[in-house]
Amino acid sequence: MTNFRGLSFMLISFAIAATAQTPVKPPVTRKLDVTDTYFGTKVPDPYRWLEDDNSLDTKAWVKAQNEVTEKYLSGIPERTRIQNRMTKLWNYERYSAPSKYGDLYFYTHNTGLQNQSVLYVTDKLSDKGRVLLDPNTLSANGTVALSGMSVSDDGKYLAYSLSNAGSDWVVWKVRNVATGEDLKDEIQWSKFSMAAWKKDASGFYYSRYDAPKGDDALTGVNKFQKVYFHRVGDPQEADQLVFDRKDQPDWGFGAHVSEDGRWLLIYQTEGTERKNRIFVKDLDKPDGEFQPLFNDFDASYDFLGNDGDIFYIMTDQSAPRRRVIAVNINQPAPSAWRVIIPQADGRDVIASASLFGDKIAVTWKIDVLNQVKLYDLDKGKIIRQIRFGGVGTLTGFGGKRNDSEAYFSFTSYNEPPTIYRYDITTGKETVFRKPKVDMNPGDFEVKQDFYNSKDGKRVPIFLAYKKGTKLDGTNPTLLYGYGGFNSSVMPGFSAANLVWMEMGGVYAVACIRGGDEYGKEWWEKGKRELKQNCFDDFIAASEWLIEKKYTATAKLAIHGASNGGLLVGACLTQRPELFGATIPAVGVLDMLRYHKFTIGWAWQSDYMCSDDKEGFDNLIKYSPLHKIVTGTKYPATLVTTGDHDDRVVPAHSHKFTATLQTAQGGPAPILTRIETDAGHGAGKPMSKVIAERADMWAFLVKTLGMKLPEKF
Repeated sequence: MTNFRGLSFMLISFAIAATAQTPVKPPVTRKLDVTDTYFGTKVPDPYRWLEDDNSLDTKAWVKAQNEVTEKYLSGIPERTRIQNRMTKLWNYERYSAPSKYGDLYFYTHNTGLQNQSVLYVTDKLSDKGRVLLDPNTLSANGTVALSGMSVSDDGKYLAYSLSNAGSDWVVWKVRNVATGEDLKDEIQWSKFSMAAWKKDASGFYYSRYDAPKGDDALTGVNKFQKVYFHRVGDPQEADQLVFDRKDQPDWGFGAHVSEDGRWLLIYQTEGTERKNRIFVKDLDKPDGEFQPLFNDFDASYDFLGNDGDIFYIMTDQSAPRRRVIAVNINQPAPSAWRVIIPQADGRDVIASASLFGDKIAVTWKIDVLNQVKLYDLDKGKIIRQIRFGGVGTLTGFGGKRNDSEAYFSFTSYNEPPTIYRYDITTGKETVFRKPKVDMNPGDFEVKQDFYNSKDGKRVPIFLAYKKGTKLDGTNPTLLYGYGGFNSSVMPGFSAANLVWMEMGGVYAVACIRGGDEYGKEWWEKGKRELKQNCFDDFIAASEWLIEKKYTATAKLAIHGASNGGLLVGACLTQRPELFGATIPAVGVLDMLRYHKFTIGWAWQSDYMCSDDKEGFDNLIKYSPLHKIVTGTKYPATLVTTGDHDDRVVPAHSHKFTATLQTAQGGPAPILTRIETDAGHGAGKPMSKVIAERADMWAFLVKTLGMKLPEKF
């Protein structure tokens, strides 16, 4: 797609924008003579020294880069207005759906601008109850966040994990719910883990790694995960090793206890493969051994619940868009499985499922939009269905087998999440919590459309903007995407994105391959050797937006985070002339060395690996760091990351920034914004979220030549 009806306009607009750019002189980044040889190919890596996040040189570089960026952003008059409006819009009460344990309900609440949401407990939902845990009291700047929580079945204990400065490392603690006081329990060096309580509340199962050595906590490779049992009141040194595999360093483990308390399930994963094994132990037999239930590593298997020896499983085995089956664990062969809900015809995908009494609630994705159907658990007969008009996302329906109620939410780009109570017996739904936000949903247009990618594949795209927007090719447009790791992008509310629309911007989201929008096959067509499909889909979305006169090159920005940062980096380096601005956030940008840090090795199932020739030959074709060409006119770029990101280490962003700044052959600024005391994104304080988004929008106001509405 290279011939557009608006091509002449695009070229004129690009020329105007190019002359309006303000050149920025970045700090000089020293180069070292570092070269790696991959299968006979020499690859320079002159900024390797930036991989050491603890070095004084790297810290000085970060400081110098932030000073240049701050000077640039502080010179944008609209910056303050944007931040003020964003602060006002974000200042609304937010609740999570309640969960019941014993006779108590647990939920989180944020008054609006609290850095972290507060955990409450109550014995009746008509009463707000009392504060059980307020993370805002744990640090002066809100950088200690509640990462995970699990309540014992009787509601007596809360196991909760805390993350500091956005790190994936967490510390587990135990709180007495009745008194609100912490016990002496403290568990270190846990990561990618929840807590699974035993039925008698004597303790819980969790996963952890060995303690890192030296200063490698934020960069060292994480392997050999293990499952332990922690008994309440004991020191961590006394925890019992429950499950590990010394012969399998790449296997990850997660524990789950069945609702009846009888079965301990160990999920085994490997990297980002959409496959797992399940090992099962009968806790009624203390001396019993773990038995493999699904041991072929051929598909995904999600345990939904059980009736004695009958396990209910959601799987994509022989069903890439998933189905629900019943398995007698004494006869686990596929030939003995009973199909309750078969895979749907067409492109419909089972997104999730949960059990309530003798019913099973299934959330379907139908062209990426959700609807929920309740089925009879025995024969899989549809009892009723829940659907909402308009473009949005339904989530929820978690609970226990004996619950008489369930909670779910509906949200869209112009609709903050409204929580509904659903009566499982009568099928009646009522509004439980509806947020009050300083906006009118009716002022905005939200719709879904479709476009064709380079190879003709039909791809969904969501669009949101102010009503009355003219499609004349002049609208500032922000295109977002992810496209990886079997993760879908669904319509949802963001105060920051609403501000963008209020500023006159079009917000677009492309549901490209690599995600789970259409099930396993959609994911597999966007990974490993086929990763280029993701980039082609995103580039095609950009061209479609221009062709349909939503925007023009000079007014088009692209944004993505993590794997989405890779997406932006790849599209930026492959088609630099197509965009007016780019914002790659916490991106995977050095595809030859990503696997050498923290959990990066686990992404090989999506990316391949440069340690073997086939992997290197594929990765070098699109690795953003290595596709930068000196003298190229790159669009205005703001690279964002966090200094405590131990998921995608900041070295990716640092090396990419330094290389792009040195190579820039045009006038557009190449800047980086490095947040201190922040990680990959989870648990980031509200104050930092607002400041970062305001800076991003201010950057786009200047680089895209936007003029804010007078009443904004």
